[in-house]
Amino acid sequence: MVLVGSGPGGLQISYSLSRLGVKHAVISADESAGGMFRKWPFFQRLLSWTKPYAPFEQGTREYERYDWNSLLPEEKACRALMCSMMDGTSYYPSRPEMERNLVAFAERTATEVRYGCRWTSTRRDGERWVLETSDGEYRCQVPIFAVGVAEPWRPQIPGIEDVPHYAQTRPAETYAGRRVFIVGKENSGFELATGFLQWAKQIVLASPSPAKLSINTRSLVGVRARYVQPYEDHVLAGGVIVLDASIERIERSGELFRVHTRRAESAAELIFEVDDVIAATGFTSPIQDLVKVGVATVGRNKLPAQTPLWESASVPGVYFGGTIHQASPGLRKHGIPSNSGGVNGHRYNGRILAREVARKHFGIDPERPVVPRAEVVSYLLDEVTNAPELWHQKSYLARVLIRDEKRGVVDDGISPLQRFLDSGPADAVAATLEENPAGDIYPVLYTRRGGVSAEHDLPPHPLHDFRTRDHERAVVEALEGLLL
Repeated sequence: MVLVGSGPGGLQISYSLSRLGVKHAVISADESAGGMFRKWPFFQRLLSWTKPYAPFEQGTREYERYDWNSLLPEEKACRALMCSMMDGTSYYPSRPEMERNLVAFAERTATEVRYGCRWTSTRRDGERWVLETSDGEYRCQVPIFAVGVAEPWRPQIPGIEDVPHYAQTRPAETYAGRRVFIVGKENSGFELATGFLQWAKQIVLASPSPAKLSINTRSLVGVRARYVQPYEDHVLAGGVIVLDASIERIERSGELFRVHTRRAESAAELIFEVDDVIAATGFTSPIQDLVKVGVATVGRNKLPAQTPLWESASVPGVYFGGTIHQASPGLRKHGIPSNSGGVNGHRYNGRILAREVARKHFGIDPERPVVPRAEVVSYLLDEVTNAPELWHQKSYLARVLIRDEKRGVVDDGISPLQRFLDSGPADAVAATLEENPAGDIYPVLYTRRGGVSAEHDLPPHPLHDFRTRDHERAVVEALEGLLL
């Protein structure tokens, strides 16, 4: 098989495949691991944190909940690498620190990548796939594309082709004393506005929909707290305007731009004359010609449509990795999507994907351990209290236990919740964490009895420690006659 990409998604999948014994090649157009972090985010600091000092020891599984940026090796000496790359000035790594983290992971785990090898086109040859590259053809039974979501995307607005994208932003000091109009009110737009605050004379951020703030959505949906300062300046009339308006057209007028907008609530026209316009309109995935071979796409940014196990929804046998997994959003319980756009989410997906590809295409199926019946309740409550997979991927990933008539209670590992509910074992339970709109975090058990699913909400706990007598009784009641 062939895996395309050397970002965190590609490296995690390759590592996991290697430990399962699946032979594969990894190719990448970049010069080294984590090439995207040589360019973005523009103002250096990532939105994902790594906390060197946490309630659990570095390198333990429980510590992963506090380290959003390290990949997941089995070797203890290679775990929590991000901590050793950071200079201590912030628990948000800089992009050079993140790049060093990924390079170190590849080197220390001997994850081999053919760098400088650009994938250019794709075709079928009977039962096999042929990937044409700058270094010749690669033929495989299974391709996995972990090529990121880093290709600039622009909406169809007249004149937007004449303004720079976020990816083409100049150094911040070159905006000194200028009026800047930013098209888009998501994290990239507010990141730029935050960086321009001390330089720009005026900043306007505009898009049709109101800005969402993560502190209000109580999730990673919305503008993160680090970038909220421009919003406060807007509220306090401090030189920033956050506008709910469609952008009708952008015109060049000598050295200036005229941006024609129409307000969302009143349809009134507002025209802005500014020195600079930047399209902070997001990114899509550079999937080359995969659409021509049948890969369907979804959403505004046209990411590949995927099954719950990240296989192309329209072309069986083609898989995707890394941040592209955000196009497989799961059940979206309470309106909250997966965290698969970040390393802290898709690194777990990558391990599951490697296991599924190994089983389905190469006949490699790791042994599943047995959980003694007397330990089932405490095991599940330990998982919902500390399992990083469940904390990082709420309502998306779950710990699955299966009733096996011969072996007893079998641990089926971590699995996508949607897959469990759609086509899970006849008699089993999936334990996950969920968060409601009020911000309450609580465990949920999904049981299957003879293929019929039921949902059992467990109570929240103020300290998120679900190993209480009340929770034990709730688990026993849910599993009586199934696993107990």
